[in-house]
Amino acid sequence: MGVVADIATYEGVQAAKVKLNNVVARTPLMKNLNFSERYGAQVSFKREDLQVVRSYKIRGAYNKISSLGENERANGIVCASAGNHAQGVAYSCQKLGIKGIIFMPSVTPKQKIGQVRMFGKDMIEVVLIGDTYDDAYNQAMDYCEQHQATFVHPFDDEKVIEGQGTVALEILEDADGPIDYLFVPVGGGGLASGAITTLKALSPNTKIIGVEPAGAPAMKESIAADTNIILPKIDTFIDGAAVKQVGAKALEICKEGLDDIVLVPEGKVCSMILQLYNQEAIVVEPAGALSLAALDFYAEQIKGKNVVCVISGSNNDITRTEEIKERSLLHEGIKHYFIVRFPQRAGALREFLTEVLGPKDDIVHFEYSKKNSREKGPALIGIELQNKDSLQELFEKLEAKSFVFEYLNEKPDLMQYLV
Repeated sequence: MGVVADIATYEGVQAAKVKLNNVVARTPLMKNLNFSERYGAQVSFKREDLQVVRSYKIRGAYNKISSLGENERANGIVCASAGNHAQGVAYSCQKLGIKGIIFMPSVTPKQKIGQVRMFGKDMIEVVLIGDTYDDAYNQAMDYCEQHQATFVHPFDDEKVIEGQGTVALEILEDADGPIDYLFVPVGGGGLASGAITTLKALSPNTKIIGVEPAGAPAMKESIAADTNIILPKIDTFIDGAAVKQVGAKALEICKEGLDDIVLVPEGKVCSMILQLYNQEAIVVEPAGALSLAALDFYAEQIKGKNVVCVISGSNNDITRTEEIKERSLLHEGIKHYFIVRFPQRAGALREFLTEVLGPKDDIVHFEYSKKNSREKGPALIGIELQNKDSLQELFEKLEAKSFVFEYLNEKPDLMQYLV
Protein backbone atom coordinates (compact mmCIF):
# COMPACT_ATOMS: atom_id res chain seq x y z
CA MET A 1 0.00 0.00 0.00
CA GLY A 2 3.02 2.31 -0.13
CA VAL A 3 2.09 3.62 -3.56
CA VAL A 4 -1.29 4.72 -2.23
CA ALA A 5 0.28 6.85 0.51
CA ASP A 6 2.38 8.68 -2.09
CA ILE A 7 -0.70 9.61 -4.10
CA ALA A 8 -3.41 10.37 -1.60
CA THR A 9 -3.34 10.13 2.20
CA TYR A 10 -5.81 9.67 4.99
CA GLU A 11 -4.44 12.89 6.51
CA GLY A 12 -5.38 14.59 3.25
CA VAL A 13 -8.92 13.22 3.53
CA GLN A 14 -9.17 14.59 7.07
CA ALA A 15 -7.98 18.01 5.88
CA ALA A 16 -10.54 17.88 3.06
CA LYS A 17 -13.30 17.20 5.56
CA VAL A 18 -12.47 20.41 7.41
CA LYS A 19 -12.55 22.41 4.16
CA LEU A 20 -15.86 20.90 3.14
CA ASN A 21 -17.65 21.21 6.48
CA ASN A 22 -19.71 24.29 5.57
CA VAL A 23 -19.85 23.64 1.83
CA VAL A 24 -21.24 20.15 1.16
CA ALA A 25 -24.24 18.43 2.67
CA ARG A 26 -23.57 15.61 5.08
CA THR A 27 -25.64 13.10 3.16
CA PRO A 28 -27.51 10.42 5.13
CA LEU A 29 -26.53 6.78 5.46
CA MET A 30 -29.95 5.13 5.27
CA LYS A 31 -30.79 1.50 5.94
CA ASN A 32 -33.11 0.17 3.25
CA LEU A 33 -35.68 -2.37 4.41
CA ASN A 34 -36.56 -3.77 0.98
CA PHE A 35 -32.96 -4.47 -0.06
CA SER A 36 -32.05 -5.75 3.39
CA GLU A 37 -34.89 -8.27 3.28
CA ARG A 38 -34.16 -9.29 -0.31
CA TYR A 39 -30.50 -10.10 0.35
CA GLY A 40 -30.73 -11.19 3.97
CA ALA A 41 -28.27 -8.48 4.91
CA GLN A 42 -28.09 -5.03 6.48
CA VAL A 43 -28.08 -2.91 3.31
CA SER A 44 -27.64 0.85 3.65
CA PHE A 45 -27.53 3.57 1.00
CA LYS A 46 -25.07 6.46 1.15
CA ARG A 47 -27.28 9.09 -0.44
CA GLU A 48 -24.90 11.29 -2.44
CA ASP A 49 -27.84 11.85 -4.79
CA LEU A 50 -29.03 14.31 -2.10
CA GLN A 51 -25.83 16.35 -2.30
CA VAL A 52 -26.01 20.09 -3.02
CA VAL A 53 -25.24 19.54 -6.73
CA ARG A 54 -26.95 16.13 -6.65
CA SER A 55 -23.67 14.19 -6.81
CA TYR A 56 -20.49 13.60 -4.82
CA LYS A 57 -18.39 15.48 -7.41
CA ILE A 58 -18.60 18.73 -5.44
CA ARG A 59 -16.34 17.21 -2.77
CA GLY A 60 -13.33 16.68 -4.99
CA ALA A 61 -13.84 19.82 -7.06
CA TYR A 62 -14.09 22.13 -4.05
CA ASN A 63 -11.17 20.49 -2.23
CA LYS A 64 -8.95 20.96 -5.29
CA ILE A 65 -9.99 24.51 -6.14
CA SER A 66 -9.83 25.73 -2.53
CA SER A 67 -6.22 24.48 -2.29
CA LEU A 68 -4.98 26.74 -5.11
CA GLY A 69 -2.53 29.55 -4.41
CA GLU A 70 -3.16 33.23 -5.15
CA ASN A 71 -1.46 33.19 -8.56
CA GLU A 72 -3.40 30.10 -9.64
CA ARG A 73 -6.66 31.66 -8.50
CA ALA A 74 -5.87 34.88 -10.37
CA ASN A 75 -5.30 32.97 -13.63
CA GLY A 76 -8.60 31.16 -13.22
CA ILE A 77 -9.51 27.50 -13.49
CA VAL A 78 -10.69 25.31 -16.35
CA CYS A 79 -12.48 22.00 -16.60
CA ALA A 80 -13.93 19.78 -19.30
CA SER A 81 -17.12 17.91 -18.48
CA ALA A 82 -20.59 17.12 -19.74
CA GLY A 83 -22.07 16.38 -16.36
CA ASN A 84 -21.61 16.27 -12.61
CA HIS A 85 -17.99 17.43 -12.48
CA ALA A 86 -18.93 20.60 -14.35
CA GLN A 87 -21.62 21.36 -11.80
CA GLY A 88 -19.22 20.75 -8.91
CA VAL A 89 -16.62 23.04 -10.44
CA ALA A 90 -19.21 25.73 -11.19
CA TYR A 91 -20.54 25.68 -7.64
CA SER A 92 -17.01 25.81 -6.22
CA CYS A 93 -16.08 28.80 -8.39
CA GLN A 94 -19.16 30.66 -7.22
CA LYS A 95 -18.51 29.88 -3.54
CA LEU A 96 -14.81 30.78 -3.70
CA GLY A 97 -15.12 33.78 -6.02
CA ILE A 98 -12.79 32.31 -8.64
CA LYS A 99 -13.35 32.72 -12.36
CA GLY A 100 -13.76 29.49 -14.26
CA ILE A 101 -14.27 28.33 -17.83
CA ILE A 102 -16.09 25.08 -18.39
CA PHE A 103 -15.75 23.37 -21.76
CA MET A 104 -18.66 21.10 -22.64
CA PRO A 105 -19.48 19.14 -25.82
CA SER A 106 -21.97 20.92 -28.07
CA VAL A 107 -24.33 17.94 -27.77
CA THR A 108 -24.67 18.33 -23.98
CA PRO A 109 -28.39 18.45 -23.03
CA LYS A 110 -29.67 21.97 -22.33
CA GLN A 111 -30.80 20.87 -18.87
CA LYS A 112 -27.20 20.13 -17.83
CA ILE A 113 -25.87 23.35 -19.35
CA GLY A 114 -28.56 25.27 -17.47
CA GLN A 115 -27.62 23.59 -14.18
CA VAL A 116 -23.95 24.48 -14.63
CA ARG A 117 -24.78 28.12 -15.31
CA MET A 118 -27.17 28.22 -12.38
CA PHE A 119 -24.58 26.89 -9.92
CA GLY A 120 -21.74 29.05 -11.26
CA LYS A 121 -23.71 32.27 -11.78
CA ASP A 122 -21.45 35.10 -12.97
CA MET A 123 -18.23 33.35 -11.96
CA ILE A 124 -18.17 30.85 -14.82
CA GLU A 125 -18.28 30.83 -18.59
CA VAL A 126 -19.59 27.83 -20.50
CA VAL A 127 -17.92 27.08 -23.83
CA LEU A 128 -19.66 24.54 -26.06
CA ILE A 129 -17.20 22.88 -28.40
CA GLY A 130 -17.04 19.71 -30.50
CA ASP A 131 -19.18 16.59 -30.38
CA THR A 132 -17.41 14.56 -27.68
CA TYR A 133 -15.79 14.89 -24.27
CA ASP A 134 -12.40 14.46 -25.95
CA ASP A 135 -13.07 17.51 -28.12
CA ALA A 136 -13.94 19.58 -25.03
CA TYR A 137 -10.93 18.22 -23.12
CA ASN A 138 -8.48 19.05 -25.90
CA GLN A 139 -9.83 22.58 -26.18
CA ALA A 140 -9.64 23.00 -22.39
CA MET A 141 -5.99 21.91 -22.35
CA ASP A 142 -5.14 24.30 -25.18
CA TYR A 143 -6.75 27.14 -23.23
CA CYS A 144 -4.81 26.25 -20.07
CA GLU A 145 -1.53 26.31 -21.97
CA GLN A 146 -2.25 29.67 -23.57
CA HIS A 147 -3.51 31.40 -20.41
CA GLN A 148 -1.62 29.58 -17.61
CA ALA A 149 -4.95 28.53 -16.12
CA THR A 150 -5.29 25.54 -13.79
CA PHE A 151 -7.04 22.46 -15.11
CA VAL A 152 -9.28 20.74 -12.55
CA HIS A 153 -9.32 17.06 -13.45
CA PRO A 154 -12.52 15.14 -12.67
CA PHE A 155 -10.71 12.20 -11.04
CA ASP A 156 -6.95 11.98 -11.62
CA ASP A 157 -5.78 14.45 -8.98
CA GLU A 158 -4.63 13.93 -5.39
CA LYS A 159 -6.81 16.70 -3.98
CA VAL A 160 -9.84 15.51 -5.91
CA ILE A 161 -9.33 11.95 -4.65
CA GLU A 162 -8.96 13.14 -1.06
CA GLY A 163 -12.14 15.20 -1.37
CA GLN A 164 -14.05 12.17 -2.61
CA GLY A 165 -12.60 10.22 0.30
CA THR A 166 -14.80 12.19 2.68
CA VAL A 167 -17.75 10.11 1.45
CA ALA A 168 -16.21 7.04 3.09
CA LEU A 169 -15.27 9.05 6.18
CA GLU A 170 -18.92 9.99 6.73
CA ILE A 171 -20.01 6.40 6.14
CA LEU A 172 -17.69 5.12 8.87
CA GLU A 173 -18.81 7.81 11.29
CA ASP A 174 -22.50 7.11 10.72
CA ALA A 175 -22.45 3.30 10.46
CA ASP A 176 -23.85 1.06 13.19
CA GLY A 177 -20.90 -1.25 13.64
CA PRO A 178 -18.21 -2.49 11.24
CA ILE A 179 -18.88 -2.43 7.50
CA ASP A 180 -18.29 -5.75 5.76
CA TYR A 181 -18.79 -4.62 2.15
CA LEU A 182 -18.72 -1.27 0.40
CA PHE A 183 -19.99 -1.17 -3.18
CA VAL A 184 -18.81 1.91 -5.05
CA PRO A 185 -19.28 2.95 -8.71
CA VAL A 186 -16.14 3.26 -10.81
CA GLY A 187 -15.72 5.62 -13.75
CA GLY A 188 -12.34 7.31 -13.79
CA GLY A 189 -11.66 5.93 -10.33
CA GLY A 190 -11.63 9.05 -8.14
CA LEU A 191 -14.44 8.04 -5.78
CA ALA A 192 -13.16 4.47 -5.42
CA SER A 193 -9.63 5.76 -4.76
CA GLY A 194 -10.88 8.12 -2.08
CA ALA A 195 -12.84 5.31 -0.42
CA ILE A 196 -9.79 3.05 -0.48
CA THR A 197 -7.57 5.74 1.03
CA THR A 198 -9.98 6.21 3.92
CA LEU A 199 -11.06 2.62 4.57
CA LYS A 200 -7.60 1.07 4.42
CA ALA A 201 -6.60 3.47 7.21
CA LEU A 202 -9.69 3.12 9.40
CA SER A 203 -11.49 -0.10 8.39
CA PRO A 204 -8.99 -2.44 6.69
CA ASN A 205 -11.31 -5.45 6.94
CA THR A 206 -13.99 -3.82 4.79
CA LYS A 207 -14.12 -5.40 1.35
CA ILE A 208 -14.31 -2.68 -1.30
CA ILE A 209 -16.11 -3.75 -4.47
CA GLY A 210 -15.81 -1.51 -7.50
CA VAL A 211 -18.69 -1.53 -9.99
CA GLU A 212 -18.19 -0.64 -13.66
CA PRO A 213 -20.55 -0.60 -16.65
CA ALA A 214 -20.10 -3.73 -18.75
CA GLY A 215 -19.80 -1.49 -21.79
CA ALA A 216 -16.90 0.51 -20.34
CA PRO A 217 -14.65 -1.80 -18.27
CA ALA A 218 -11.59 0.46 -18.32
CA MET A 219 -10.51 -0.14 -14.71
CA LYS A 220 -11.02 -3.91 -14.74
CA GLU A 221 -9.11 -4.35 -17.99
CA SER A 222 -6.32 -1.99 -16.91
CA ILE A 223 -5.80 -3.88 -13.67
CA ALA A 224 -5.81 -7.20 -15.54
CA ALA A 225 -3.25 -5.88 -18.06
CA ASP A 226 -1.23 -4.05 -15.37
CA THR A 227 -1.17 -0.95 -17.55
CA ASN A 228 -3.50 1.99 -18.11
CA ILE A 229 -5.22 0.96 -21.31
CA ILE A 230 -7.42 3.08 -23.55
CA LEU A 231 -10.59 1.30 -24.60
CA PRO A 232 -11.16 1.67 -28.36
CA LYS A 233 -14.94 1.80 -27.97
CA ILE A 234 -17.36 2.17 -25.06
CA ASP A 235 -21.10 2.22 -24.44
CA THR A 236 -21.67 5.79 -23.23
CA PHE A 237 -25.16 5.20 -21.82
CA ILE A 238 -23.96 5.26 -18.19
CA ASP A 239 -22.34 8.60 -18.89
CA GLY A 240 -21.28 9.29 -15.31
CA ALA A 241 -19.09 6.17 -15.26
CA ALA A 242 -18.27 5.44 -18.91
CA VAL A 243 -14.67 6.43 -19.64
CA LYS A 244 -12.19 5.12 -22.18
CA GLN A 245 -9.27 5.52 -19.78
CA VAL A 246 -9.12 5.71 -15.99
CA GLY A 247 -6.85 8.04 -14.05
CA ALA A 248 -3.22 7.00 -13.68
CA LYS A 249 -3.20 7.82 -9.96
CA ALA A 250 -6.57 6.18 -9.47
CA LEU A 251 -5.34 3.02 -11.18
CA GLU A 252 -2.38 2.72 -8.81
CA ILE A 253 -4.69 3.02 -5.82
CA CYS A 254 -7.45 0.77 -7.14
CA LYS A 255 -5.23 -2.10 -8.26
CA GLU A 256 -3.89 -2.31 -4.69
CA GLY A 257 -7.10 -1.52 -2.81
CA LEU A 258 -10.10 -2.94 -4.65
CA ASP A 259 -11.07 -6.43 -3.58
CA ASP A 260 -13.04 -7.02 -6.77
CA ILE A 261 -14.60 -5.26 -9.75
CA VAL A 262 -18.09 -6.25 -10.92
CA LEU A 263 -19.20 -5.46 -14.47
CA VAL A 264 -22.92 -4.71 -14.66
CA PRO A 265 -24.83 -4.76 -17.97
CA GLU A 266 -26.39 -1.43 -18.90
CA GLY A 267 -29.83 -3.04 -19.15
CA LYS A 268 -29.60 -4.30 -15.58
CA VAL A 269 -28.76 -0.77 -14.44
CA CYS A 270 -31.88 0.47 -16.23
CA SER A 271 -34.00 -2.09 -14.40
CA MET A 272 -32.53 -0.85 -11.12
CA ILE A 273 -33.29 2.79 -12.00
CA LEU A 274 -36.94 1.90 -12.59
CA GLN A 275 -37.09 -0.22 -9.45
CA LEU A 276 -35.69 2.57 -7.28
CA TYR A 277 -38.20 5.01 -8.71
CA ASN A 278 -41.23 2.71 -8.45
CA GLN A 279 -40.47 1.10 -5.09
CA GLU A 280 -38.34 3.61 -3.20
CA ALA A 281 -39.34 6.96 -4.79
CA ILE A 282 -35.63 7.59 -5.42
CA VAL A 283 -34.55 9.22 -8.69
CA VAL A 284 -31.03 8.31 -9.77
CA GLU A 285 -28.87 8.75 -12.82
CA PRO A 286 -27.49 5.57 -14.46
CA ALA A 287 -24.15 5.78 -12.61
CA GLY A 288 -26.05 6.27 -9.37
CA ALA A 289 -27.69 2.85 -9.72
CA LEU A 290 -24.49 0.92 -10.45
CA SER A 291 -23.62 -0.12 -6.91
CA LEU A 292 -27.12 -1.45 -6.20
CA ALA A 293 -27.29 -3.30 -9.51
CA ALA A 294 -24.14 -5.20 -8.48
CA LEU A 295 -25.69 -6.78 -5.39
CA ASP A 296 -27.16 -9.71 -7.32
CA PHE A 297 -23.60 -10.76 -8.23
CA TYR A 298 -22.73 -10.92 -4.52
CA ALA A 299 -26.04 -12.26 -3.21
CA GLU A 300 -24.46 -15.25 -1.43
CA GLN A 301 -21.39 -13.45 -0.04
CA ILE A 302 -23.32 -10.59 1.59
CA LYS A 303 -25.89 -12.69 3.47
CA GLY A 304 -25.86 -11.64 7.11
CA LYS A 305 -23.34 -8.87 6.39
CA ASN A 306 -23.32 -5.12 6.89
CA VAL A 307 -23.36 -3.65 3.37
CA VAL A 308 -23.16 -0.06 2.13
CA CYS A 309 -23.89 1.05 -1.45
CA VAL A 310 -22.96 4.53 -2.63
CA ILE A 311 -25.74 6.16 -4.66
CA SER A 312 -23.46 8.58 -6.46
CA GLY A 313 -25.84 10.99 -8.18
CA SER A 314 -29.33 11.90 -9.35
CA ASN A 315 -28.76 14.16 -12.35
CA ASN A 316 -30.99 12.17 -14.66
CA ASP A 317 -32.54 13.67 -17.79
CA ILE A 318 -36.26 12.87 -18.01
CA THR A 319 -36.00 12.64 -21.80
CA ARG A 320 -34.04 9.40 -21.32
CA THR A 321 -36.96 7.62 -19.65
CA GLU A 322 -38.13 5.75 -22.75
CA GLU A 323 -34.61 4.57 -23.52
CA ILE A 324 -34.20 3.40 -19.92
CA LYS A 325 -37.47 1.42 -20.13
CA GLU A 326 -36.46 -0.07 -23.48
CA ARG A 327 -33.03 -1.19 -22.27
CA SER A 328 -34.57 -2.67 -19.14
CA LEU A 329 -37.15 -4.72 -21.05
CA LEU A 330 -34.50 -6.00 -23.46
CA HIS A 331 -32.23 -7.01 -20.60
CA GLU A 332 -35.03 -8.70 -18.68
CA GLY A 333 -35.90 -10.83 -21.71
CA ILE A 334 -39.38 -9.33 -22.05
CA LYS A 335 -38.97 -7.32 -25.24
CA HIS A 336 -37.76 -8.83 -28.50
CA TYR A 337 -37.33 -7.51 -32.03
CA PHE A 338 -37.59 -9.56 -35.22
CA ILE A 339 -37.49 -9.07 -38.95
CA VAL A 340 -40.16 -11.46 -40.20
CA ARG A 341 -40.48 -12.13 -43.93
CA PHE A 342 -44.18 -12.70 -44.48
CA PRO A 343 -45.42 -14.64 -47.50
CA GLN A 344 -47.32 -12.12 -49.58
CA ARG A 345 -50.58 -13.99 -49.48
CA ALA A 346 -53.88 -13.27 -47.79
CA GLY A 347 -54.05 -14.46 -44.20
CA ALA A 348 -50.30 -14.62 -43.48
CA LEU A 349 -50.44 -11.85 -40.89
CA ARG A 350 -53.57 -13.30 -39.28
CA GLU A 351 -51.80 -16.65 -38.99
CA PHE A 352 -48.86 -14.95 -37.26
CA LEU A 353 -51.13 -13.21 -34.77
CA THR A 354 -53.32 -16.19 -33.89
CA GLU A 355 -51.04 -19.21 -34.23
CA VAL A 356 -47.54 -17.89 -33.44
CA LEU A 357 -47.99 -15.28 -30.73
CA GLY A 358 -49.22 -16.28 -27.29
CA PRO A 359 -52.63 -15.01 -26.13
CA LYS A 360 -51.07 -12.40 -23.83
CA ASP A 361 -48.04 -11.45 -25.92
CA ASP A 362 -48.16 -7.88 -27.17
CA ILE A 363 -46.96 -6.32 -30.43
CA VAL A 364 -45.40 -2.97 -29.48
CA HIS A 365 -43.73 -2.13 -32.79
CA PHE A 366 -44.77 -3.00 -36.34
CA GLU A 367 -43.46 -1.71 -39.68
CA TYR A 368 -44.56 -3.41 -42.90
CA SER A 369 -44.91 -2.40 -46.52
CA LYS A 370 -46.37 -4.80 -49.09
CA LYS A 371 -44.32 -4.98 -52.28
CA ASN A 372 -46.05 -6.79 -55.13
CA SER A 373 -42.82 -7.58 -56.93
CA ARG A 374 -41.63 -9.85 -54.11
CA GLU A 375 -42.76 -13.21 -52.84
CA LYS A 376 -42.04 -12.27 -49.24
CA GLY A 377 -42.46 -8.90 -47.52
CA PRO A 378 -40.24 -8.07 -44.52
CA ALA A 379 -41.79 -6.64 -41.37
CA LEU A 380 -39.97 -5.16 -38.39
CA ILE A 381 -41.80 -6.38 -35.29
CA GLY A 382 -41.29 -5.65 -31.60
CA ILE A 383 -42.90 -8.10 -29.19
CA GLU A 384 -43.34 -7.96 -25.42
CA LEU A 385 -43.75 -11.45 -23.99
CA GLN A 386 -46.00 -12.14 -21.05
CA ASN A 387 -43.47 -14.72 -19.88
CA LYS A 388 -39.79 -14.33 -20.78
CA ASP A 389 -39.37 -18.12 -20.70
CA SER A 390 -41.67 -18.47 -23.72
CA LEU A 391 -39.09 -17.09 -26.18
CA GLN A 392 -37.94 -20.54 -27.27
CA GLU A 393 -41.56 -21.55 -27.87
CA LEU A 394 -41.96 -18.46 -30.07
CA PHE A 395 -38.92 -19.49 -32.14
CA GLU A 396 -40.36 -22.99 -32.57
CA LYS A 397 -43.76 -21.69 -33.72
CA LEU A 398 -42.13 -19.34 -36.25
CA GLU A 399 -40.18 -22.25 -37.72
CA ALA A 400 -43.15 -24.62 -37.63
CA LYS A 401 -45.22 -22.13 -39.64
CA SER A 402 -42.32 -21.59 -42.08
CA PHE A 403 -41.89 -17.90 -41.30
CA VAL A 404 -38.40 -16.75 -42.27
CA PHE A 405 -37.08 -14.43 -39.56
CA GLU A 406 -34.04 -12.73 -38.08
CA TYR A 407 -33.75 -12.24 -34.30
CA LEU A 408 -32.44 -8.69 -33.78
CA ASN A 409 -31.70 -8.80 -30.04
CA GLU A 410 -28.53 -10.70 -30.91
CA LYS A 411 -27.61 -8.03 -33.49
CA PRO A 412 -27.60 -4.81 -31.41
CA ASP A 413 -25.95 -2.64 -34.07
CA LEU A 414 -28.57 -3.56 -36.66
CA MET A 415 -31.38 -3.23 -34.12
CA GLN A 416 -30.20 0.24 -33.09
CA TYR A 417 -30.19 1.29 -36.74
CA LEU A 418 -33.67 -0.06 -37.47
CA VAL A 419 -35.57 0.73 -34.28
